[in-house]
Amino acid sequence: MLCELRVTNLGVIEESTVLLGPGLVAVTGETGAGKTMVVGAIELLLGGRADPTMVRQGCAEASVEGRFVAGDREVVLRRVVPLDGRSRAYINGQLATAAALADRGGDLVNLHGQHAHQSLLTAKEQRAALDRFGGIDLVPLQEAEAELVAIDEQLAAMGGDERARAREIDLLRFQVEELDVAAIDDAGEDDQLAKDESLLGDATAHREAAIAALQLLDGDSDVSEGLGVALNNLSDRAPFVDLTGRLHGLLAELTDVASELRATTDGVEEDPQRLEAIVQRRHRLSELRRKYGVDLAAAMAYHREAAERLDDLLDHEARAAALDAQRLAAEAARVQAAAVVLAARRRAAPDLAAQVQQFLRQLAMAAAVMAVEVEGESGAEVCLLLAANSGSSLLPLAKVASGGELARVMLALRQVITKAPPTMVFDEVDAGVGGEAAHSIGAALASLAEGHQVLVVTHLAQVAACADQQLKVNKVDDGQAARASVEHLDSDQRIVELSRMLSGSPDSSAAQQHAAELLAAAAVLRPS
Repeated sequence: MLCELRVTNLGVIEESTVLLGPGLVAVTGETGAGKTMVVGAIELLLGGRADPTMVRQGCAEASVEGRFVAGDREVVLRRVVPLDGRSRAYINGQLATAAALADRGGDLVNLHGQHAHQSLLTAKEQRAALDRFGGIDLVPLQEAEAELVAIDEQLAAMGGDERARAREIDLLRFQVEELDVAAIDDAGEDDQLAKDESLLGDATAHREAAIAALQLLDGDSDVSEGLGVALNNLSDRAPFVDLTGRLHGLLAELTDVASELRATTDGVEEDPQRLEAIVQRRHRLSELRRKYGVDLAAAMAYHREAAERLDDLLDHEARAAALDAQRLAAEAARVQAAAVVLAARRRAAPDLAAQVQQFLRQLAMAAAVMAVEVEGESGAEVCLLLAANSGSSLLPLAKVASGGELARVMLALRQVITKAPPTMVFDEVDAGVGGEAAHSIGAALASLAEGHQVLVVTHLAQVAACADQQLKVNKVDDGQAARASVEHLDSDQRIVELSRMLSGSPDSSAAQQHAAELLAAAAVLRPS
């Protein structure tokens, strides 16, 4: 439950800290005193829209902090609304998003604003109410619908234009065949061909240069002969032992080089046919690079992708047939799941109507008749019907319910659908209600508070009298600024406040006597 609420510089509230207890808590005060601002503070804690106009005039920012206790867990939510810039949210002191605040707060508080009951007029909310009441399992239907969507997306991705598909097949077939014939299996082929072309293109000059070099390096050349003479001159002379060793190495290296040069020269032959083939192959590879990629690696990758796409398209009919079969099965599953949901909704509808009707009669709508209409394949078209008075026809809520009647229908639904967060907030749920109905609503809220902490903003003394705790919002205007504060009322103060609510005169002895009677009567009405 919400144990503590601290509000700073929010609207007319300068600074106020409120300690809250369990059960039914009534928030009262003069019109315009700032009662709804208390609800607005809670709404901010639930991730509600932060408007800079909420910030008290002359202040840089407003802040709201709430301490919640659920079992042995304590959660502190905080929201800061600056005059300029984006709002900030905190969960247990850690910075969070407004969405995260809403998720956490939604598990703690259920808030019904002044006009929240208007949501009952929507088919979506009425269907959700029926599903919550009946515990309708929507998962199989949702999964079947999702499966259909996925299959339809696959069919769409395959393309439905036969002409476009045929054109693509023809193009891909040509490209794949062209690349097949080219038979590129080495991304470095063009580099090697460039080297071979350079060699063959100047083969004669290469051989002539090599032969001239051999003449200088061969064993009978002047170079070799000179090295031999030098070795003979230095042989067995101690000062030149190291040098003669190096000369022997040079002579051996010269012999190896000459041998390799001779072998390489023998391999350099003129081959016009081979050269022409290389030139043509390089030209062909250049064309393929221009069409299919910046280099041979890219062209090879395109070859693979095009072949796969061609296989997919050629296999289109088989895959389309398989997907069609899957779709038929998925559609059958969806129809079956829809039938199950329809049956469950139709089973739950009369029970929901009967229980809401019972509570409405406890809320001073003794002649009210309630019905729940379920139509559509899965029962998705849910409509709450009401005959508020004897002799009236059952009609949709939007056509027959006043504001006060809607508020009572909403309260009755909330009592029937008991699954809710530990704290529930009602802002003027009793709007447009008076007399006996006010007593009934007070008793209903007290009953609801047996299993939840219930906060209600009210103008009705009959409702406030049923509360376990009453808070009063006071506003003081000194001519320069208005300031509102929230105070906890003791039993004597409650009588004075209820007197004001009853007669407008808190000091009236008659009104105070009536207020005391209301408190006594409320104690009797409140469920034991």
